[in-house]
Amino acid sequence: MKTTKSLRTLSAALAVAASSAAVGSSHDSVEVTLLTDNSPNSVAVFNALEAAFEQTHDNIDINVETRAGGTEGDNIVRTRLATGTMPDLFFYNSGSLLQALNPSRTLIDLSDEPFMERVSPSFQSVVSDGKGGVYGVPGEAGMGGGILYNRKVYEELGLEIPRTWEEFMANNEAISETDVAPVLGSFGATWTSQIFFLADFYNVLQQDPDFAEEFTAGNIEMSENDAILKSFGRIQDVYEAGYFNEDFASATYEDALRMLAMGEGAHYPMLTFAVTALLESYPDAVEDLGFFSVPGDSADANGLTVWMPGSIYLSQSSEEPEAAKVFLDFVASQEGCEVIVDTIGASGPFLIETCGLPDDVPQPVSDMLVYLQDSSRNAPALEFLSPLKGPSLEQILIEIGSGIRDAESGAELYQRDVRRQARQLGLDGWN
Repeated sequence: MKTTKSLRTLSAALAVAASSAAVGSSHDSVEVTLLTDNSPNSVAVFNALEAAFEQTHDNIDINVETRAGGTEGDNIVRTRLATGTMPDLFFYNSGSLLQALNPSRTLIDLSDEPFMERVSPSFQSVVSDGKGGVYGVPGEAGMGGGILYNRKVYEELGLEIPRTWEEFMANNEAISETDVAPVLGSFGATWTSQIFFLADFYNVLQQDPDFAEEFTAGNIEMSENDAILKSFGRIQDVYEAGYFNEDFASATYEDALRMLAMGEGAHYPMLTFAVTALLESYPDAVEDLGFFSVPGDSADANGLTVWMPGSIYLSQSSEEPEAAKVFLDFVASQEGCEVIVDTIGASGPFLIETCGLPDDVPQPVSDMLVYLQDSSRNAPALEFLSPLKGPSLEQILIEIGSGIRDAESGAELYQRDVRRQARQLGLDGWN
C-alpha cells in the first residue's frame, strides 16, 4: 500500500515538473488571468495565492480580476462563458449553479490531472457532470449554514443553545425585551435572505429523506410538501413576530456583522465563512460569538446543513491551460491551504486531503466542527444533491421575509421558477 502511494506521489510530482518545464520552455513569462467575485475575502485570498505562487514560479504571472457577486455575478459568468470571453480561470459556486454552466461544453475536464488525487471525493462529486468529467479545485474551506450568535447576550439573559425551532423563538422573545435585535436581517445584500431557508435543509431531510431525489425528478409540489413549507416559513415566522432589526430591509452584510460583533443583534443566519470577515474587522469580538445549526422540530434530530467550497474552474477558452493547471496544483496543496489560513483564518474544514486545521480555530468554527464528528448530524445543502436551484430564490425570500407574501405563495412561485430551470437543463419529469 505504501509503495502504491509513493508511486502515485512520484508520478504526480513528475507530471507537475513536466508541466512546469513545458510552460517554462521559453524565457518569456506567460500570464494566467483568474476571475473572482469582489467580496473582501475572495480578493484577499486570491491576491495572497497569486503572491505566494509567483515566488516559486517566475515564468507564470497570475492576474486577478474581480466581478460583482450575487445574481449580477451569475449573469456575468454565464455571459462570458457563452461568448468565449471568460479568462483562463474563474472562481464560482460548486453544485447546482455549476450544472447551469453546461460544464462539458465550457470547462476543461481535470479528472486525469495528478493533483486531483489530493481533492476529496466528496468535493469532486459536486464539481462533476455525472459523466466522468470533474471540473474544479476547491478555492476555500467548507462551511456550515446556521446561526451565528452573540454569546455575551446569551450569558446575560441566561439562555441555552436552542435545539428546536420552538426553543429558538422563545429565546428571541426573551431578547426582544431588551434593546438588542433578536435576529439580524440584511436584505440590502439580497443573497443573505436565503440562509434561513437553505440552512434548514438538514431538517427537511429528517422529515423527508428522499426529498432531493424526488425534487429533481419533478415529483414534489413544494407548496404541498410540509417539510419544505416549514423551511419557507422560518423567515416568515421571524418577520411576523417582529424579531428583525428595524433596518433589515436595507441593512447590508457588513452592517449585520458589525451589529452582531457589537452586541446590537443576537442572531445572524449565515454561513460560517463570515468568520473570516469578522476576524478581519472585529478580531477582539470573535471569541464572544458562537454558532449553532438551524433548529428543527425535534431536539433528538438536531444537525447541520453543510456547504461545499466554491471552486476554481479552467475555461475552455483559456489560452494558457497548462500554466493554469500549474496554479491549480499549487492551490490544491498544503502550501495553498496554509496561504488561505494565513490570509483569512480558519473558517472550516478543507476538502484537500493533505490539509488540516490549526488547533486554535475561532469559537464559531469550533462549534461547527462538533456537527461534523458524527455523520448522522450533518447533511449537504440541497444545491449539492440536486442540479436545481431557481435564480429567483433570494427575491422570493425577501418578499416572504418582508411580509409581501406568505410561505405558501412563495413556494408556489419558486416551483414555477425551478420548473423553468429544469426544462432548460432537460430534466425528465418536469412539464
